[in-house]
Amino acid sequence: MAEVQEVAEAAKEISSEDRKIALVIAILALFLSFSEVLGKGAQTEAISADVESANYWSFFQAKTIRMTTVHTAAEELRLTAAGTADQTAKAAMEKQIDAWEKAAARYDSEPETGEGRKELAERAKHQEEERNVSLAKYHHYEIASAAFQIGIVLSSAAVITGIVALVWFAGLLGIVGVAITGLGLYAPYLIPLP
Repeated sequence: MAEVQEVAEAAKEISSEDRKIALVIAILALFLSFSEVLGKGAQTEAISADVESANYWSFFQAKTIRMTTVHTAAEELRLTAAGTADQTAKAAMEKQIDAWEKAAARYDSEPETGEGRKELAERAKHQEEERNVSLAKYHHYEIASAAFQIGIVLSSAAVITGIVALVWFAGLLGIVGVAITGLGLYAPYLIPLP
């Protein structure tokens, strides 16, 4: 009878330890889910900003082509006007040259619409910076996720092996994961990651 009672007490003690380890696993899994969701969000933001930046650079290139074409046409017409003796035709050509030069200037900078080359370049660079911030966050979240996953594996191994040090190491990895997630949220450039 004493043996049964000792076995029951040992089972109760093991059960209590397993519950604590299960709680550590649950907490690590909770933080893992947070870092994974944040990572996917940052990845999506990076892709969106990259696409938007590419769109602005494409628009920039189209404006550059238009500006170059108009400049070329104006120069060609300027040469033609120089050789024209008819003052009426020459005045019409000068008027067209002036219109093309104004169009070229508008293609280069159009602050009221934000669609001039200079404004488009600024918008593209801003999107590139947003992409870089999102990628920096993403890398932090991925490393944090790895820390949480390793912590879960170590905690699970502690249940099987009974080595309590594995749970302590898993908890330490969890703390590191939370810290790296925090860096990703608030200071993604504090620690440069690949």
